[in-house]
Order: sequence, then C-alpha cells, then structure tokens
Amino acid sequence: MYDVIIIGGGPAGYRAAERFAELKRQVLLVEKAEIGGTCLNVGCIPTKTLINSAKLYVHAREGERFGVNVQGLSFDLAKMMAWKAEVVDKLRAGIVGGLKHGKVEIVAGAAEILGRGKVRVTPSGGEAKVEECKAILVATGSTPIVPPIPGVAGNPLVIDSTGALDMATLPKKFCVIGGGVIGVEFASLYSSLGAEVTVVEMMEEIVPFMDADLAPVLRRAMKDVKWKLGCKVESIDADGAGGAKVRYVTKDGTKEAVDADLVLMAIGRKPVLQGWGAEAAGLDLTPRGIVTDERMRTSVPGIWAAGDVTGRSQLAHSAYRMAEVASLDIEALLTGEAGGAMRWRGEAVPWAVYSLPEAAGVGMTEQEAKAKGLEVKSLRVPLRASGRFAAENGFQAHGAVKLVAEAGTGRILGVHGVGSYASETIWGGAVLIEQETRVAELREIIMPHPTVWELLRDAAWQLDI
Repeated sequence: MYDVIIIGGGPAGYRAAERFAELKRQVLLVEKAEIGGTCLNVGCIPTKTLINSAKLYVHAREGERFGVNVQGLSFDLAKMMAWKAEVVDKLRAGIVGGLKHGKVEIVAGAAEILGRGKVRVTPSGGEAKVEECKAILVATGSTPIVPPIPGVAGNPLVIDSTGALDMATLPKKFCVIGGGVIGVEFASLYSSLGAEVTVVEMMEEIVPFMDADLAPVLRRAMKDVKWKLGCKVESIDADGAGGAKVRYVTKDGTKEAVDADLVLMAIGRKPVLQGWGAEAAGLDLTPRGIVTDERMRTSVPGIWAAGDVTGRSQLAHSAYRMAEVASLDIEALLTGEAGGAMRWRGEAVPWAVYSLPEAAGVGMTEQEAKAKGLEVKSLRVPLRASGRFAAENGFQAHGAVKLVAEAGTGRILGVHGVGSYASETIWGGAVLIEQETRVAELREIIMPHPTVWELLRDAAWQLDI
C-alpha cells in the first residue's frame, strides 16, 4: 500500500511528490503525458525561452541608439525552437531524476479513482491494476478552452498555445483571439520578430485583472500590435488565398474582419475534470473546478486537490503553494495530527505577464478595492523617473509602478507595475501584502539605487497618507 497516490505530474503533482519524498513517504505519481505538465512542457518555460530570444533580437535591433551597432542582424526560428526544446528536455530530466532519487514511483499512464483509497492505474501499453493508498492527491491541471465558433473545429490554421510553441516558419499575419496573459505574451513574441499581429479581445481592455490605469500602458508599449478591443469573434472562414479570415463584430455592432496566415485561440483554460473518476468518487465539482477548503481538502475524506484543477488560481506558483499546503495536511493525517501547518491564502498571489515589456501585480487593484467599499489612496509613478530605466530604455519608453493603499490605515492593498524587471520584483509586493505592511513602514525600507522598482518607495513618500 502506498502512503499517497498523486494523479497528475504538473507543478502541483511533482512538487507534492518532492515534499513527500523528503518525508520518506511511499509515493506513486501517475502522469498521462510528460512530467512537468503544461507549465514546463508547453507553457511557462518554453514561452519564456522563446521570449528571451525575441528580447535579444529586439535589443540588438535597437542597440544603435545606445552605441551598439549590429551588422547583418537576423534571427533563426529553427534554432530558437531547438534551444527551447533543449531547455525543456533538460529541466524535465532534472525533475524526473530528483523524483527517482527520492524513490518516487512514476507511472506513465492513466489513473482513475474507484473509491476511498483505491485507484485503478493503467500504464501506457500495459494492464490496469488497482492500487491502494492512505491518501489521494488530484492534480490533473487544465486544458485550453476551444469555443464553439464556426470555423474553429478541425481548422489547421487555428492553433492553441501548444501549436504556437512549435512553428516551423514565422507567419506574416498572425491573429490572436484573446487578450489575456497567453494572448498578450504570444502577441508580444511574434510581433517582436516581425509578424503583423492583431489581437481580438471581447473585453474593453487587455489582461482584465490588471489595474485599469496600467493595462493601457502595457498596450501602448506593445506598439507593433494592432488591438481590436470590445470585439466578439463570430466565425473563421477561408480567405480564398490559403489563409483565414477572422470575422468579428465591434461593440457598436459593426461587422469587420482581419486576414491571417495563422490564428491563435487564447481565450483561457478549463480544469480537467473528466477521465479520472471525479464523479464516481463523489467529489463536489463546479465548472471552475474541484471544491476545496483552505487545506486543499475536497468534499470526500482522504482526497485532496491542488493546482489548476481547483479553479482557485491558474498559476504554477499557486500550484506549488497548494501542493505544499496539501502535502503538509496529508502528512498530518498520516502522523495522526489534527491538520497541516499551512493554509491556502489567495490574497497575496502575484501574477506576471512576460511580454515585452513585462507587467506584474499583487493584491487588489484600485478598482477592486473601491468595489469592496474601501477608501483608497493610490499613486502612479512613471518608470522614466528611474535613472536605471531611462539609461536602459530611453526617456520615451512606457512603464509605471502603482501603489494602492487604504486611506485611513495606510495598509498597502496592491502593488502593480509595467516595465523592466516587473516579474523579478513583484515578490516584494507579495511580502508587503502578506505582512499587511503600512505605507509609513514601506518608507523606511532601504532599496538599492539605481533600480527600477525603487520607485515603489518614492510612491510611498509621495502618497498623502
């Protein structure tokens, strides 16, 4: 009998397996595809690898104004894709090697919950076997949403994010349906390499969870992208020349269309709730995912869930934290204690968009805080006020940081920014939110100079609290 059977080998699944290995527990990890899940194989890591190549290309192309002249500049898409594959393969091998070193048993195949402590495991090409365990962790992840738009199903010119990571040639005209994180990152990537990119987004603004003051800053910074906001796609037809014609209606009812060699469907992801026995197990499910409490316990004793499948947060770092919460709670059960030492708290989960430029945020936007009835004070500082930002990007580059605080108490409610190093710095904002830091306390923190995000401290001094 195993201590734990984990269904799914993405960030939540393999992180939990690593924790159990450290605790010397007997663990079985079942994964249909590749260890690492969407994030490592066809998501976070490969996109950032390609975006880094695009950044190098853009920096070289724009280097002349900074005194760096490059002759014969070009990019090799095949080599970019090969480097992406090498990074993914080596990182995956590292994770698998670590799990095996920790004596985690890995099965490539399918798993189905039959009841409490019973899981049918079917290895790829092998025979099914019912395995028993003391606890089950479901970490089946999510999958891209495919909307019922006429002309999408079976259309070779319509791809998802996985297809966008494996192009042989750069499309001349690239249409992205969806202006969320995935759509914006791919729009940034391929427009930087010279594709004519159009983004069609149904909402009034891109990345809808961004602060309303900063989303336009990001959009203006991506100057090579054409934005069609407040537009609903109605169909995708052949254009008669081997390409696609994306037909949409604007917010005022006007019917328009954009031609594309390739169309990326990037309207979001949904939890994987089928194929592993969720209903047979009697789990409480919603369209958003498996219902869990703050310790990642499901409605069925002995079964926990973590990651995208819970619908709480579709971010790899959220999956890591949920896995840690669940693993500690399961360990407490195995040792006869009342509960784990951690709880899931979603108030201070940072997010990042790895576009050119980056954007990141944590906590409440000004709009969210006001909607909750809080009296808010906020301040936005342009990044060109930073000596380092100006030196590296010029005085015309777009970017800003914004601090949102509660008027009466000075408690920091949100930290948001667009520009250099946003993704690398936002964890500091998460600490401010997690620790319920006041603006007066932020003023006392010494930050290195010159750095871009020291402007957050400037914002604290300028904020009238």
